[in-house]
Amino acid sequence: MVLGALSAAATALIALAGTATAHAQQTSTYVSAQAAIERGLGAYQAGSREAAISALKDAAGRGDPSATFAAEFYLARIYAENIFVGADQTKAFVLFRKLADENLNVDPDTSKRAPFVAKALIALAGYVRAGLKDIDLAPNPGRAIDYLHHAAVFFGDRDAQFELARIYLLGDAPGDDVRRGLHYLASLTEEGHASAQALLGELFWRGHHVEKDERRALALVTIAAENAPSHERIWIDDAYATIFCATAPSARAEAGHLATRWRRMFSHSAASVVVDMPHGIGTRDLVPERQCASGEKVALNPTVKPAPPPAQLPGVRLLSPALPSTGTTPPSTGSTGIRAAGFVEPVVKK
Repeated sequence: MVLGALSAAATALIALAGTATAHAQQTSTYVSAQAAIERGLGAYQAGSREAAISALKDAAGRGDPSATFAAEFYLARIYAENIFVGADQTKAFVLFRKLADENLNVDPDTSKRAPFVAKALIALAGYVRAGLKDIDLAPNPGRAIDYLHHAAVFFGDRDAQFELARIYLLGDAPGDDVRRGLHYLASLTEEGHASAQALLGELFWRGHHVEKDERRALALVTIAAENAPSHERIWIDDAYATIFCATAPSARAEAGHLATRWRRMFSHSAASVVVDMPHGIGTRDLVPERQCASGEKVALNPTVKPAPPPAQLPGVRLLSPALPSTGTTPPSTGSTGIRAAGFVEPVVKK
């Protein structure tokens, strides 16, 4: 895969990023690159963004390839974080692009960098799809799909598969793309991917690409709300509340039985490798209580369980994030698996 040509401004910024890394090596104040990384992530978790950036730049300039890779990855994540004053999407883009350029073809089965490179490609896809005026980067949806496809297929990244499914199913995609999108959603749903479960539930609720089925819709968004990581919680809880409030009591009971069965069937052990920031960084768990227009309280109490361990880079000890995980409840009739015959077959437009 070729990443594509960069504008002159972007090329110059990548060159400057390399110069800054070399300079940091000369002015280090930490005993090791690992110490600088831990200091940087700890400072960011405590809300000291500038101290975090300074420490991570120090780590990136130590000359250790693994430490440089890790530090630049976390720098990119910090620059991209919009919840803080001082977010710099141009710097984030430049670092994500550098990480992808240098590691695009690492072995997805043996390289510990692979899951991080996949996340960099997902981030790049977002920038390329929207464009960046500061560096004359024009929107290029086709190139964005290329990035996502490489992350999804070559690296097997589940979040990239989800983003592809969303593009295929929520746009004006041809029939083959709709089938691909539904295949991704069905597979991800069975693997415990909360966003895929919620989106598939919304499709069943609206009857978009699949036959309308409010029982399956409510069952899916219920499980999704129980599984949702903090950064996806608000939109998934909104979807749950919308469908729950509009579903008749009899259908809610049937959906509850269906959700119970699916909880036992869907795997949570195959969840995406965690490459997120340490717990508390960039997350906002201020989820409002919801109620229906009738005044009925939306019954939603997700069970929070420990997240899988984070991906580890050779020679670099990353801090463990903690994301909400699974919940629990079995069903009466109908198909037992999401990919059962006809379950997610696209409907024929009349």
